[in-house]
Amino acid sequence: MSEIFVMYELDQPLAARSSTGIPPVEERPVRRVHAANAAPGSSTTPGPRTLCGKDTFAMEAASWKPSEQPGSSWYTPKYAPLVCAQCDAVMEV
Repeated sequence: MSEIFVMYELDQPLAARSSTGIPPVEERPVRRVHAANAAPGSSTTPGPRTLCGKDTFAMEAASWKPSEQPGSSWYTPKYAPLVCAQCDAVMEV
């Protein structure tokens, strides 16, 4: 199997509330965690689609690399509840 990338599908940023003096939120929360193969001919760039078929263009690649974590799951443990069930099923095969 080629290199696997953990991809974060992010929520939209929260609107800034200027009347309350609260600074705008810079970080976009993770909505779902997907897996993607490397792009053809590359080991450093995720491919265009996740294993469940979603477009990776608007997703963010995680710094977590399953190949560097022997014996652990393919996804970042912090986001275990947000793992895409379809990507997870493909990874278990």
